[in-house]
Parts: sequence; C-alpha cells; structure tokens
Amino acid sequence: MSKLTQLGRFMLAPMLAITTSLMPVASGLLVMLYQMERRLEENARVSVQEAVYAIDIALDRLQGSAKLVLPLAGQPCSRAKGKLVDLVQGMQHLRSLTLAQDGKTYCSSTSGKLSHESLYIDQDKPVMLVFDPPTAPNSVLVVYQLRRDNLSVYASTYGLELSKELRSFQDGLTLLLEFGEHYIWSDGDSRDAARPSQSEYFETAHSMKYGYTVKGGYEEGFTAREARQSLLQIMPSLALVGILTGSIVYWGIVRMGRKKLGATACKS
Repeated sequence: MSKLTQLGRFMLAPMLAITTSLMPVASGLLVMLYQMERRLEENARVSVQEAVYAIDIALDRLQGSAKLVLPLAGQPCSRAKGKLVDLVQGMQHLRSLTLAQDGKTYCSSTSGKLSHESLYIDQDKPVMLVFDPPTAPNSVLVVYQLRRDNLSVYASTYGLELSKELRSFQDGLTLLLEFGEHYIWSDGDSRDAARPSQSEYFETAHSMKYGYTVKGGYEEGFTAREARQSLLQIMPSLALVGILTGSIVYWGIVRMGRKKLGATACKS
C-alpha cells in the first residue's frame, strides 16, 4: 500500500467526522431562521388585526359618549353645558364634549373660545386628529363626530389614549395609526421629522367602522438583531450535537478500520 493511500485513509476519518458534525449545525440554523421569519411574519399580520380591534373598542367609547349627548344638541348652551361638564368629569376617557348646529360649534364642556372647535367639522370622516388645540397645547386630540340632520356632537380624547393601546403590543413591532394624512404611534405622531421605520414584514389593516388604517412592521435591521440573538442562544446546543455526532462517526470509522486491519493480519 502506497504512502499516499495510507495518508488518504488516515485523513478520511477526521474529514468525514467534521463534515458530519457540521450537518446538524447547518440544518439547525436553517430551521431557526425559517421559524423566526414565519414567527415575525405571523406576528405582524395578527398584530395589526388585533390593533384594529383594540382601537375600535376605544373609539366605541367615544361614540357611546356622543350618543348620550346627542339629545342635548340644539338646546341652549345655558341648559346643556352643565350636563356636558358632568359627563366629562364622570368619564376618564373623555377630554371634551362639544355641540354644533348648522356647521357651527356653540357649546362645549371646556372653557374658552370655540373658534378652533370649528376645525372638528368634517363631513366625510367620523374620526379625525386635531393637533395643538389652544385648550391643550402640544397635544393631539382624537375627535369623534356624530351628526343628526343639522346637529352635531364632537367627543374628544387625548391621542395618548390610543398610543397606549398601540404600546401594549410590546414585541418589537412598530404600529402606526393613520387617519387620512395624519398619524400617531406609540412614541410620536405626524409632527415628527420622519415616520418610524416599518420596512420589515410590513402589514396593514383597515377599520371599516371608523375609517382609519393600522400599519405595522419591524424597523430596519430588526430581523438581523433577532437572528444574532437567537444564534447566541441556540449555538451552544447545536455545537454540542455536532461534536457528539462527529465523534460517533469518527470512532465508528476508526473501529471499522481496525477490524479490517485485524482481518488482514489473520489472513496473512
């Protein structure tokens, strides 16, 4: 037997052992990446639907308050104002209640001028965002409007109430609540310099009831960070499996080689 053949057989066992040990590591990594991608994709899809459900419930409360007040619309402000104030004070989710007639606001639970309240009026949108109102500077109001003939009621709450609903999805997903050209999200609104990143696993869902859209996605680079973190957690286990598998194969090849040498020696 030539020295080259002997060297080849000598190297065969460790090469096969190394190759075999890498197979469970590689397959484990592929399975991990596949499962992670499916998990993120499914979470984004389900979360935007759940966010619509949660926001609809929050807006249902505004709608319910507006329905309670609608019978007051058209009454003189001297008679209606006290009831408006009492309702707002008794409901934590409310910021204000405002009455309008013939397209003009004339009575509100808040004190001060009502000139800005005319911005609430929008014939096409049941819900709108109002930024920086004089009665609440540097804030965002979510306003629900309810109309009957020439009478209207506007029930408002702070945008923070809806931001809290979005913030409850604490899984790395960025959810954005869009009303027409304006939006709010858990950490800001459309007054920010730039929209939040949602470039990975982007999903949308629309509320048929209130006309807003929820947009969800992970920020750029999120998937890579998740993969690195998962790799650090799973790699020790995969490495151990690979070492054990490679060791079994190595000793199996060595043992077979010894048996062959023994059989050759007996024949000679």
